[in-house]
Parts: sequence; C-alpha cells; structure tokens
Amino acid sequence: MPTTSRRPPAAVLDIPLLLEDLPGSHAQRVHAGLRAAILGGRLAAGLRLPSSRALAAQLGVRRNAVVAAYEQLLSDGLAEARTGAGTFVAAHVPHGALRGSSRGPAPAPAVTGAARPAHAPFALGCTHPDARLLQHFGRSLRRQLAEPDPGHFSYGDPRGDAALRQAIALHLAATRGLACDPACILVTSGTLHALRLCAEILLRPGDAVWMEDPGYPAARRTFEAAGARIVPVPVDAAGLDAARGRDRAPMARLAYVTPSHQFPTGVTMSMARRMALLEWARDAGAWVMEDDYDSEFRYAGPPLTALAGIDGQARVIYTGTFSKTLFAGLRTAYAVLPAELLPRAMAARAASDRFPPSLAGAAIAGLMSGGGFAAHLRRMRGRYRAARDLVAETLLRASAGLLRVPVPDQGLHLLALLPPGAPPGTDRAIRAAAGIEGWLLSETRIEPGGPEGFVLGYSGHSQTALKRAAERLGEATRAELAFMAPVAQG
Repeated sequence: MPTTSRRPPAAVLDIPLLLEDLPGSHAQRVHAGLRAAILGGRLAAGLRLPSSRALAAQLGVRRNAVVAAYEQLLSDGLAEARTGAGTFVAAHVPHGALRGSSRGPAPAPAVTGAARPAHAPFALGCTHPDARLLQHFGRSLRRQLAEPDPGHFSYGDPRGDAALRQAIALHLAATRGLACDPACILVTSGTLHALRLCAEILLRPGDAVWMEDPGYPAARRTFEAAGARIVPVPVDAAGLDAARGRDRAPMARLAYVTPSHQFPTGVTMSMARRMALLEWARDAGAWVMEDDYDSEFRYAGPPLTALAGIDGQARVIYTGTFSKTLFAGLRTAYAVLPAELLPRAMAARAASDRFPPSLAGAAIAGLMSGGGFAAHLRRMRGRYRAARDLVAETLLRASAGLLRVPVPDQGLHLLALLPPGAPPGTDRAIRAAAGIEGWLLSETRIEPGGPEGFVLGYSGHSQTALKRAAERLGEATRAELAFMAPVAQG
C-alpha cells in the first residue's frame, strides 16, 4: 500500500469529513465520507490524499481503518496509488452518484455572468508589459526584500507608504502644477476605491452628485451604490457646463469631473468652465472630485495644470492612478485630499482595509525616485502616439471617410463617430460584425441623444492587432452604411 511508504508522512490537506451520522464501522464510515467528498466534487481529481497516519490522527480513528478505506477507494476506481508518492483521487472520477445527495453537499453552482476582462484590441485600460520597466521595478522590489523596512512587518499608516506619498507629491508638483503636502495624500487600491472612500465620508443617501454626461459609467455606479442621486450635466467642447448643473441641482453635494481629458469625449475643460465649477463648489459648500486618470500621456504642448492646482478654496479632491502609467495589477492609485477631509478619510480607510500594501508602495517609490518611472513614461508616450496615429489613419481609410476620428492630444483612447442620420442600433450592429472590443459612446451616456460611435482604447495592444481591428471596424461600417457612402465621399 502507498500509505506504508517510507517517505516522511505529511498531511497534504485537512479533509472536512463528518462521520458522526454515517452508519457502520470506522473503516466503513471513513470510506463513505471520502467517497461522498470525491463524488460530490469537494476532493478534486488528481488531488493527493493525506497519509493514512495523518488522516487517522485528524479523524480520531485507528490507522488500519483509514488503510481499509483507501483500499476500498482503490477498488471503487475512485483513487489510484502511485508508488513512492502516495494515494491520489483518481484522474477520471464518475460523477452524479452522490452529487447533491444527503451524504455530501452539492458543489456550488458554476458562476455565470462573470465576464472575463477584455484584452483584445480596442479594450480600454490595458498597458504594455514593458521589459525595461519590469526590470527596474524588479530591482526596486528586490532591494525592499533584501533590506526590508521594519514597517513592512507591522500595521502601517492608513495613508500609505511615506516614501511613495513623497514621490507622488514631487511628481504632481513637476507635471501637474499641483503643490501638495505628502501628509494629505491617501494611497488607495485603484481610483474607484478612492471614490468609494470619499462617497462614504461625504455623501448621505439622496445627496445629489453631478456627473458628466457622457461620462465614466463605473464612477456613476460607485456613487449610485452609495445612495447618491445622480444628476447628469451635459458636456460640450468646453467640458462640463456648471451653469447647466446649477439649473438642475444647485445644492448638489459633489461633482465628479475629468477636466484634463474628459472621458470619453477627450475634450479639455476650458479655464472659464473651471472657474465656474470652482465658484459653484464654493457657493454651495460642495466638493469636486477630479479624476486625472491619464494626464501623463500628453502628445502636444506642455502638461496641463490640474484643476486642483488652481483651487484656492480647497474644494477639490484630486485622484490619480498607476494603472495606466505602470500596470493595473499593482492596484495602486491615490487621492490628494483637502486637509479638512483627511481625518475622516483616514478613519474610513482604517475601518475598511486598514492600510495599503507597504511593500509594493515602497517599490513604486524607489522606481519613481530612481528615474525609472519618468523614463518609462517617455518611452510609452512615443509608443502610444504611434498607436493613436495608426488607428486614426486606418479607420479613416478603411471606412472610406464614414467614420469621423478626432485625434486627441492626450490619453489612451479615441472616438470614432458615425455620421449623422445613421439608423438607431447601427453602432451595436457594426461592433458585433467587426468583432471588436471597446465601448459604444451610447454606453457612456445617462440621457439619450447626441452622436453615436465607438470608444476605442489603443494602449497595451500591438500595432499589428490594432491595424487589423481598425480595418475590420472600418469595413463593417462601410458594409452597414453602404447607402450613405456616396454622401460621405461626395
């Protein structure tokens, strides 16, 4: 028997067996419990079972009872012996005999409707696995492991690693015109985490929140989950119109905006609109959340000053993220908070997940202070600019001019707009025919109306894949709108 191997006995796992209600001898009860666990799917095919000694100790029975149970499982074909290795659940297990019966709980139903994250061309939010970045980050991480900070081995500051907050403050001052105290920076697990924390400390159920329309659906869902009343405020070529917001909800508690590169339209909020928004926040005693999600990727002109950088009344909460500049798997973003809000935000953070990972934070700080972060941004700007131009040129050519493609000066996505007069549902039919990722512009709206088209991400995808996807989208547009082609070309 493999259970008498001279290999050191080791319990591979503790098996959750309830034998009290099973009839028969100890050996029969152990066999019945194991059989039910295997047929019920709780012990997976190929799983190594504990040694007979370890399982007997766990169950409080004699070892020979477990040996007899294992022998019966081998006879049943439910287990297999591997010389010198042990006893394993059979690779091919018959299912159904006890699944859902009283002798073993039914396995949990398979999860349906959990969409796999999209990584195909035009999917938004992707970044490149840049080899030089990963080398620099790996060295920074190894330094932290070789000479670890004592703070890694205890519960830390709810705001996050002090070195990372210092590095973020220096970065914002140099690139976004935002001078801030590192003590007022809160490191979070993504931008939506920052939004949830701010919603928790600022909003009561029923409070009105201005949302850009069209705008970022995930942010809207976050505020809705907090019980907020969403107030759509139209966006035009100058950005969110605060005058329209005043008309609709003058005493709203919060406004969520993407002023430097509005999502999804790509427009920049004019200075007049920025000042009007800040004036409203002061008059209403409201707060403004500035989501600066991709400002590092500007392709023309100097960096733009953040809205928070011109806020003289400390009404703006600024959020940024490393998901676009580095990679989303780090789950690292940050919020720059007015000093008035900091104690409440820290208390809310400490009550939820206490503090962010100090090891990753310190490694990112090392990457930023060592110059690797800035060098990576320079490389990626060139790469993403080339991807942007390729997609825009290919869409115009492949669609024979039917798609209008405003080329953005900033960011990681662009719009491809259908011509006016396209029948309702054309955008959805074209996307399906082209087999592409990306969003429909209509999916970002709260109120219906306005031009139809596609929101297409060009970061994190190869140029070959982007070109093929753009060709399919252009060709599908021509096929669907063939009756409009003479007008578009004329």
